[in-house]
Amino acid sequence: MVGEAVRSIGANVSTTVAATMTVLIGMFLLGLFIAFATYAHSWSDHVKDELVVKVFFDRETAARNVEAVRVKLESDSRVREIKFVSADRALENMRETRPDLFATDLPYNPLGHAYTVIPNRAEDTEAIAASLKPHPTGVHNVTYGEEKAKRILKVANVINSIFLLAGLILLAASTILIANTIRLSIFSRRREIEVMKLVGATNWFVRGPFMLEGLLCGLVGSLLAVILLFLSKEVALPSIIPRLDSGPGVQAISFWANALILLGIGLLLGAAGSGLTLRRFLRV
Repeated sequence: MVGEAVRSIGANVSTTVAATMTVLIGMFLLGLFIAFATYAHSWSDHVKDELVVKVFFDRETAARNVEAVRVKLESDSRVREIKFVSADRALENMRETRPDLFATDLPYNPLGHAYTVIPNRAEDTEAIAASLKPHPTGVHNVTYGEEKAKRILKVANVINSIFLLAGLILLAASTILIANTIRLSIFSRRREIEVMKLVGATNWFVRGPFMLEGLLCGLVGSLLAVILLFLSKEVALPSIIPRLDSGPGVQAISFWANALILLGIGLLLGAAGSGLTLRRFLRV
């Protein structure tokens, strides 16, 4: 079977090269898309992590009331973490962020204690804030940046939807292009297939070398795409990264994971494209 596949590749160099180049182009574009899509998804998750609920207490709130709110929040399964911000710490934070307000010394600290509540999911911020209404005793205000939260969640959902749809379209287009190119290769050898069927060859005996040929084309095309992506990463990426002010922790999928995905998809599309396209020519 391997010998027949190699012989077929040597006898049909032009169609084999066309199929391999089609895989190369499709996998290169898919690799770029995977990198950009995972980076955008990571960025949207990073932005959503900034959404928190802030619970502000009155200056004279008793410690038992502050503790009662903490117990209530800890019992909420939507809450991941609760950070206590003392009145003194809050004053220091404000002094650092708004020094213009401290031109003169304050006679006393006007701020109260506060909680910064980090949700399990950014989408839970509104529900967590709503769970503290009406405000418990001693709570002055509860905020979660309503307008900002809605904008961030809307943008994140749009990004994820666009990239999911674009990914499906790109994958379908690559499959169709590869299948059509392989179909041309098989069509040029249809008489050879007819002769093999007429002398008693089984469907899998005929299909095997073609699928192996498609698998080899997929492998070579994917490897070439990985090499191009590596060169692009080494040449273009260093000049792009400094321009992206996205914050720490925002990154695309690792190059090697991307490469393994492309190799797997290339092998699958090459073999499946040959096997499925060959079916119509097996009806002799």
